[in-house]
Amino acid sequence: MQLRIKVKMGFPSQFKLSRVLTIDVGLFDFTIDMQCKGDFKMVKVCLKQVNGDRSVRKFRCWMFILLAAACLITVAGTYFINYFDYYSADRFAGKDGKGIIPGFKLNVTADVLRFIHVTDKQVLGGFWGFHLFVPFMNVDVETKTPLGNDSKAGLGDIIIDPFILSWHGKNWHAATGIDIYVPTGSYDEDDLANIGRNHWTFEPILAGTVLTDSGFEVSAKLMYDFNTRNNDASPLAAGATKYLSGQEFHMDYTLAQKIADFNLGLAGYYYQQVTDDEADGVTVRNSKGRVVAFGPAIKYAYKNMALSLKYQFETLAENRPEGNNLWFKFIYAF
Repeated sequence: MQLRIKVKMGFPSQFKLSRVLTIDVGLFDFTIDMQCKGDFKMVKVCLKQVNGDRSVRKFRCWMFILLAAACLITVAGTYFINYFDYYSADRFAGKDGKGIIPGFKLNVTADVLRFIHVTDKQVLGGFWGFHLFVPFMNVDVETKTPLGNDSKAGLGDIIIDPFILSWHGKNWHAATGIDIYVPTGSYDEDDLANIGRNHWTFEPILAGTVLTDSGFEVSAKLMYDFNTRNNDASPLAAGATKYLSGQEFHMDYTLAQKIADFNLGLAGYYYQQVTDDEADGVTVRNSKGRVVAFGPAIKYAYKNMALSLKYQFETLAENRPEGNNLWFKFIYAF
């Protein structure tokens, strides 16, 4: 999942801000740790999953659990995650990576509510679940150009996925689904900043995790976006009123080690636009965006709750902003 905003720029092509907030809040960003105490029902399931192997029992009950991990996904229930993000950028990179918009500054604050339900039903051997993202955002954009400044706050584009499947082994987990971005966010073709993108996006996802008995984790989530056409684009978008953003590939990754009640490691993302945009059916050359991000991540878990903090630095940006992301996340299993 990605939070999306759009900023209108009257330059040779429509340099989009559609990937400003590229973050790991997709299928595998559902994280819960749990302690081996009392008769907590998920602990019972966890112990059962290791087939009585007491040598790994303690680790299996304290390990870093993801959405697809067997100790959670096999338990039908409802889960809640609250994400808070602050993104700041003072440069909009062009095709060669150099800043192209004088005085550009972008600040985005977002609060995202995510609701997850996991069933005990299996399809093709995988456990079926579904989720909903509801983002609230505040966007401030400044430029020293005739376009001036703009700000907007409100509901962003809601994301739904009615069909998530996951499969599990002793030390590996995999999941797949299709996130659907619904154009519910505020949009006006005459505004500089827009919270919504005014079109649908369909995003197939494939995620995987490998966990060692020593508590080391390697996770990756691969996403590919198919955008529909915006039929009310600003005329400043390459002089067109019908605009199709190109297809996009992006990947989130995590490398982490469990130490006592904490997980410490590195987290980031890679984004690459695969096809050029189209304006009124004509290809917009050199419109592909790119960015790489990395930074430290820490998580603390207590019973059926967890808190995490990430700070990510963007680099190698092309045709998009380049800035920093601060993420705080709260997870609760009912």
